[in-house]
Amino acid sequence: MEAAGGIDNPAFVPSSPGLQRHLPEPPAEEEVSRSASQPSSPEEQGAPPPPPAPKQRAQAQPPELEEGLCGWGNFTQDCLQHWNNPKGFLLHYCLLALAQGIVVNGLVNISISTIEKRYQLSSFMTGLVSSSYDISFCLLSLFVSFYGERGHKPRWLAFASFMIGLGSLVFSLPHFTSGKYQLASEFKDTCPETRINSTCQHYITSSLSNYLYVFILGQMLLGVGGTPLYTLGTAFIHDSVPTHLSSLYIGIGYAMSVLGPAIGYVLGGQLLTIYIDTNIEEDIDITEDDPRWLGAWWIGFLISCFLGWSMIIPFSCFPKHLPGTSLVRAGKVSQVHQDDNITKFQDEEFGKSFKDLPASLLILLKNPAFMCLVLSTTTEALITTGFATFLPKYIENQFGKSSSYAATLGGIVLIPGAALGQILGGVIVSRFKMSCKEAMKFAVLSSTASFLLTMTLIFMKCPNEAFAGVFQPYKGAESIGNITAPCNLRCNCSRSFYYPVCGRDSLQYFSPCIAGCTSSNTIEHQKVYYNCSCVGQKKRLLSTVEGDVIDAQSGKCESRCKNLPIFFAFFFATVVFTFMAGTPVTVAILRCVFDRQHSLALGVQFMLIRLLGTIPGPMYFGIAIDSSCVLWDLNDCGVRGACRIYDNFKMAYMLVGISILCKIITILFNTFALILYRPPSSDASGSLHSTNQEGEQEMDLETKTF
Repeated sequence: MEAAGGIDNPAFVPSSPGLQRHLPEPPAEEEVSRSASQPSSPEEQGAPPPPPAPKQRAQAQPPELEEGLCGWGNFTQDCLQHWNNPKGFLLHYCLLALAQGIVVNGLVNISISTIEKRYQLSSFMTGLVSSSYDISFCLLSLFVSFYGERGHKPRWLAFASFMIGLGSLVFSLPHFTSGKYQLASEFKDTCPETRINSTCQHYITSSLSNYLYVFILGQMLLGVGGTPLYTLGTAFIHDSVPTHLSSLYIGIGYAMSVLGPAIGYVLGGQLLTIYIDTNIEEDIDITEDDPRWLGAWWIGFLISCFLGWSMIIPFSCFPKHLPGTSLVRAGKVSQVHQDDNITKFQDEEFGKSFKDLPASLLILLKNPAFMCLVLSTTTEALITTGFATFLPKYIENQFGKSSSYAATLGGIVLIPGAALGQILGGVIVSRFKMSCKEAMKFAVLSSTASFLLTMTLIFMKCPNEAFAGVFQPYKGAESIGNITAPCNLRCNCSRSFYYPVCGRDSLQYFSPCIAGCTSSNTIEHQKVYYNCSCVGQKKRLLSTVEGDVIDAQSGKCESRCKNLPIFFAFFFATVVFTFMAGTPVTVAILRCVFDRQHSLALGVQFMLIRLLGTIPGPMYFGIAIDSSCVLWDLNDCGVRGACRIYDNFKMAYMLVGISILCKIITILFNTFALILYRPPSSDASGSLHSTNQEGEQEMDLETKTF
């Protein structure tokens, strides 16, 4: 395997007589003097020995493996060198992944409903805002990953830090330019004493809706920042540590990206308890329970801006390659899928120009093991994003919990389970020093376990609770299917105001107005209602000091279904095994492609994950949930709005059915990857355990590096 000028191909490492090992670049210290006196190229092997070359020339490094000190120019203090190792880089990578997860998957999601109300955006508009990040990521992932592969990856991450901070700042700008929030008139949730005739008022577009484009710009800037983080950053970690440790480092990095949304949800939830205009001097006479309340959504984005920009300086001081990268690469055994494209990578110039991008993409697309692994991650992404979006709604409807409590439970299940699965997957692959083929087998086993656990979820559904006019007739009535009855007909209630109350007859009502209640009060932070004409007289719930009978109280009736704890346990286990396969699959993807295609491979993976997984996933789950709706909102103009009541059994069958189908596809693709993968001949056993001496050298190198 010869190249012009005698430079050995850095894309290959020794694995078989048919594949050569690239030399360590730069040579180890004990080999410098010897390499200086030996021929340096195949052309010189047949010529007389040349004079000894200067020592500086023997230690020169190719630009592709440029190692150096941590710092800026001549400012390379000893204190900075403590971070110039894989652990130091991993720490800053985790902090940036944490900041990115906080803003993109945490603050944006929890603030989107507040932004929708404040700037009078439709659901389609807010959906477009949410999708802008993925659109930006898809457009840039291939170009950034291809161009950045031979570039200075830490500086790319410094650029990513700047863009994440800039995107967060731009996203918060509408608050500072849109003026003070004007409170609407107070909304009466009870039945008026005199009939009020409502009129149809068509939606009038407000100038505030023009801020939609600012939010889209902010999301797209965040997408620009996220692209180098998960393509070039992950590839840099993989190239900088020994084979058996890369899975552990990648697992830790991905776990931090999962913990970010959890912190974002907690932070955003606390900030929404602060009134949106924090700088006003007059007192606000409304509370968080008032539908007109809007929280200070923008503060979290300013914090994220600071977190993102604080990472610019640390990443900019890292060298192009960490010290010891040459020795790490030299000690690795090639596990690239064997096909006819090996000859292309004998050319050192291949991949340096954009004109090579189509050929590089074609090589990846013709790699069956790589494509099967990538497609398996797209189906898993479809499930995880679907449940991340709608799990709170599922818990709220199946088990009769409030929306806030359901969101908290969903976060408790998803976030720790996903982080634990990522770390466990990386630890297991690292602990047993799994080869590429063994990592694929482990992914198949993990996917199979999550599939079996997913099937059990179908048995943990709950029947619908009694709901007046929907599942249970009103008192004195026999038919169901309409929440309007003679007892509330005079109230002329709006079907677009959903505020459930539980009557003393143990029936749940759509709103206090629908229940026919004419007055209300607040007792110990619980809103109660009196004189409810539609509520039966089966039992008394409460009474006031004055002896007034309370007919209904705010909130849903307590669910009689007790399946929540067992659902919680099995769903948590499902999430753990689902994400446990994530790190082995990523490691297998990086190992089955050529060294110079690591970043591009991740770029292709994340582009397909978004095109086939994260973008359509919430859409499919949303369509499935809407198909189980039994009661829709209707405004005064008769236009259908959001769904309020669902058929629990149908919802469970639809969501679990989609998950089971995707799990089967995931297992099939992982199995196909295992079957179609062709390792180098010396790796036919599929294990690295036979090279014990190499493992000892890598461990010794790891100790020296840290």
